[in-house]
Amino acid sequence: MRAWLVLALLVLVTFPSLARSQPTPAMNGNPFFTEWSTPFGVPPFDQIKDEHFMPAIREAIARQRAEVKAIAASKAAPTFANTIEALDATGELGDKVEGVFSNLYSANTNDSLQAIAKEAAPMRAALRDDILLDEALFKRVKTVWERRAKLKLTPEQARLLEETHKNFVRGGANLDAAQKERLREINQRLSVLGVTFAENLLKETNDYRLVIEKKEDLAGLPDRVVAGAAEAAKAKGLEGKWVFGLQAPSIWPFLESADNRELRRQILDAYINRCNHGNERDNKAVLAEIAALRAERAKLLGYPTYADFVLEERMAKTPAAVNDLLGKVWTPALAVAKKEAAEYQAKLDEGGSGAKLEPCDWRYCAEKVRQSRYALDEQVLRPYFKLDNVREGAFYVANRLYGISFVERRDLPVYEPEVRAFEVKDADGSHLGVFYVDYHPRPGKRGGAWSNEFRAQCFKRGQDVRPVVVNVCNFSRPAGDAPALLSLDEVETLFHEFGHSLHALLSRIHYRSLGEVARDFVELPSQIMENWVTEPEVLKVYARHWQTGAVIPDSLIEKIKQARKFNQGFATVEYVAASYLDLDWHTLTDTKPVDPTAFENASLARIGLMPEIVVRYRSPYFAHIFSGGYSAGYYSYLWSEVLDTDAFQAFKEKGLFDQATARSFRTNILERGGAEDPMALWLRFRGRPPRVEPLLEKRGLD
Repeated sequence: MRAWLVLALLVLVTFPSLARSQPTPAMNGNPFFTEWSTPFGVPPFDQIKDEHFMPAIREAIARQRAEVKAIAASKAAPTFANTIEALDATGELGDKVEGVFSNLYSANTNDSLQAIAKEAAPMRAALRDDILLDEALFKRVKTVWERRAKLKLTPEQARLLEETHKNFVRGGANLDAAQKERLREINQRLSVLGVTFAENLLKETNDYRLVIEKKEDLAGLPDRVVAGAAEAAKAKGLEGKWVFGLQAPSIWPFLESADNRELRRQILDAYINRCNHGNERDNKAVLAEIAALRAERAKLLGYPTYADFVLEERMAKTPAAVNDLLGKVWTPALAVAKKEAAEYQAKLDEGGSGAKLEPCDWRYCAEKVRQSRYALDEQVLRPYFKLDNVREGAFYVANRLYGISFVERRDLPVYEPEVRAFEVKDADGSHLGVFYVDYHPRPGKRGGAWSNEFRAQCFKRGQDVRPVVVNVCNFSRPAGDAPALLSLDEVETLFHEFGHSLHALLSRIHYRSLGEVARDFVELPSQIMENWVTEPEVLKVYARHWQTGAVIPDSLIEKIKQARKFNQGFATVEYVAASYLDLDWHTLTDTKPVDPTAFENASLARIGLMPEIVVRYRSPYFAHIFSGGYSAGYYSYLWSEVLDTDAFQAFKEKGLFDQATARSFRTNILERGGAEDPMALWLRFRGRPPRVEPLLEKRGLD
């Protein structure tokens, strides 16, 4: 008997009133309580209003409580079907609501959604605790777990059983009553603090503006950047002036090109001191409490530190393994960065000011040196990287590798007019999923770039439910009469996030609980896609001049190749320093809040971070670890880069689009999600453990 039928019968027997429930006033007209009749069942964004979320969240929580209680109260002997599969099937409405809400909260937020997030976060935390701390429910799970050797389970079923049992244990199921109560308090508080941290950061980032009134202060800036700043000023009612902000398309070009050193210092200081002003948006007390509560939670659960707790579920397994990887990269990277600093100081000296190189000078001098050494100007490259063409280039790579295709669908509802939607089809023409792209910054969107799902792939009631995926970025907008033209870094980001989406779109798992992938493995599918960006065969497909249509010339391709290792000391040092800072925060044993500024200073002094480089994320705006999913895991990008560089070697050895290699990567990596141990998946694809040497060579650190 299928799990969904078992669950339905249990619910009807235990809670017969649920079968006869009538719609409440809050349900009437609320699209979350109806079957979506849109193509492919995508969210009807044109019908969903902010006021629909809270009633739907409350109802989803109530329904899942009833579903779970029915499983726990069942008189039938615990089996894999009526306990483990049944648990996996609960919360369908919650998934439906959360898939939409979490994405809009990140990509298109407002005061209403932020208020909902604050109200809903502790409710969801309480639900999770109520499930994982339910003694009767855990008893059933434990019974099935202890009988696992006698059960005839498929490998995926065995993995689901293992992960379910582990989630209960790691969720506190073995604690005594007093410990469980304290764990609930901690989880409730953490759920609110994470939302507060993110909200403070978004407001602080959006509120800053550098207003330039004198044209001479724009010296050095490319025309495209100046035009964008003029349009930003006009939008803010400051026509005739120029406005720069802290979003990536604004601040980084300014720091790379603006000749006015004082203005460079001013905007960088604003960036690195976000949420660090001692006002109502200061995140220092928030993050200190988060770190202390995480340390306390880890101790409650029997782990020395929070990092030990987290890394148990990662490929790295231990803080010592992470430190070992970081150390192998840090020492050579710091040596290269110091050589770069000497070179950039010499470039700064050419101006005759006698100034000492500071963080506000690094990108500016690096760009000057890059232009002189490689005759490679970012502004010469941008005309070849029209956003639409770059996106089509990513589609081309996916088609050559996996045979899949992307068809734009203008009939699908979107949550913002500039969002675009595509149906994804497999090589045989069958439907694989829906892919949305949302590429430009706006006030309601948090910074950075990410991939997420409105609906994740899994099997429900015997049917393969295909995913609805979105890429959200903050790329340069069109300026003047030119379309959106990307920097090479932005091109790589587009391919990176697209790789995450391929991971979701090609998924073939049966249980949604197995959709979560180890954090230091999940970046492999995204980062490997970056390797195709500058391959000449691929570049000549998508890199065409936006005005003439001319293919990027071989001379520019060669310059890109020559410059690939340029400034890698800086890029590696600022990233690894942040990874060390993350690990230090999460190997704290003190369960009382520490002084964040003193702690951060000590952490960076311990590794010898040079004063000319600022850590990529200072603690008050380190959203990855204090409001995202990367706590004790920011190292994951480096760990995954070891994997992706080694994996791409397999393609280089056999052929850039070798079908056997692509098929192996698809079936062993992309389709499996968290259905198997990541190292087992890696070994099946590569045939041996990963090697760090290709990464060091790629970055010029060998």
